[in-house]
Amino acid sequence: MATASSKFVKPYAGNPQIGNLETPLNSSGLSQAFLSNLPAYRKGLSAQRRGLEVGMAHGYLLYGPFALLGPLRDSDVPAVAGLIGAIGLVLILTICLSLYSGANVSPEVSRNTLPYTPPEGLSTDEGWSEFAGSFLVGGIGGAIFAFFLSANLPLLSSLVAGAQ
Repeated sequence: MATASSKFVKPYAGNPQIGNLETPLNSSGLSQAFLSNLPAYRKGLSAQRRGLEVGMAHGYLLYGPFALLGPLRDSDVPAVAGLIGAIGLVLILTICLSLYSGANVSPEVSRNTLPYTPPEGLSTDEGWSEFAGSFLVGGIGGAIFAFFLSANLPLLSSLVAGAQ
């Protein structure tokens, strides 16, 4: 007797030896379209471009929690503390990426993310090294951009409101 979940959850490509399951969430067209447009899986990008995009997103998004929720949020300089905290975490993440790039990355690891296989550029140590360097540049740039946006928020809101 088959259970109701066996109708929706099946082994990937019908092969239970792969170790991946197809579910309505990860095998739907919407999920596949979203994931295939992420920088890690998008076709035609170099490792440097991937690192730059991922780094910019991380730097931009890390600034807010450090500035608004960090230990210096009630001081005179929460924005600068948020910037320094975000840059510090981007540096730590870059060191982790660099350590991974020196760990002899094997192309067989990419088979674990079926059906979304990472590009060839991220299956070599050199590709990961380029990714890590670009992640650092993008992460610092994203954090600085978020800092300048928050520092100039009154000006930006007056421009949007029509400068009344």
